[in-house]
Amino acid sequence: MATLAQWVAGARPRTLPASVAPVVVGTGVAVGVGQAVWWRAALAALVSLALQVGVNYANDYSDGVRGTDEERVGPLRLVGSGTAPPRQVLAAAVGCFLVAAVAGLVLAAVAGWWLLLVGVAAIVAAWFYTGGSRPYGYRALGELSVFVFFGLVAVVGTVYVQVEAVPWEAWAAAVPMGLLACALLVANNLRDIPTDEVSGKRTLAVVLGDRWTRVLYAACAALPFPIALAVGAPHPWVLLALVAAPLSVPPTSKVLGGAKGPELIAVLGETTRLQLAFGVLLTLGLAL
Repeated sequence: MATLAQWVAGARPRTLPASVAPVVVGTGVAVGVGQAVWWRAALAALVSLALQVGVNYANDYSDGVRGTDEERVGPLRLVGSGTAPPRQVLAAAVGCFLVAAVAGLVLAAVAGWWLLLVGVAAIVAAWFYTGGSRPYGYRALGELSVFVFFGLVAVVGTVYVQVEAVPWEAWAAAVPMGLLACALLVANNLRDIPTDEVSGKRTLAVVLGDRWTRVLYAACAALPFPIALAVGAPHPWVLLALVAAPLSVPPTSKVLGGAKGPELIAVLGETTRLQLAFGVLLTLGLAL
């Protein structure tokens, strides 16, 4: 039976800023327009975090029962390692999705029932990333999904449930956050190219190959800064986000320098710190 520490490791805590940071940024937009509603922001964070943990457990389950996690380098896989039985990991994923659904239902009740469609789409996307007979994560669409749901939907949705409108700043802030979330997935999939090729998992990294995946990572880590510079023209405080730029150098240097396998685990941690620092500074700039 898996221990609590192993369940926490299976939730992949290093990836969780990808769900929290965009909600924080969206709340910064709401503060900036003077319409922040803190309890709604907290529920939005719960929805996003529960979906992230749920998709991590769902991926663990689906990849584990397919056998694609048996030789994987990286964080603990509960099913692939035999640490927890598949049914327990599946139950954990479903439980997380239920938590997200209940919190989302409350937000839909106060901000618009049409948000239920967004919630359903998010849960369906979370499951079919690696679940089902034709998972889209095995067909080079993972980064697109992450950009949409942990960038556009997370930021813009957080703004909408508080402001009940979508100012242009919401979209402008969503794009760099989506790119940084993609950087995390690109680094993860870059590390797994050798094992994914063997198992038939055609991620975008497998399709692009080692060299161009490294270029893609560098682009995802760099582009948020010129976007912040452009947004800073009408909103100078947003330029605070540029202070995080030096944090993009170490992981990008490692990736472009040919880091492989366990070396890329460090890149994940550095990318997380970059995402958090950029998100916090962007939030502060938008709020001011």
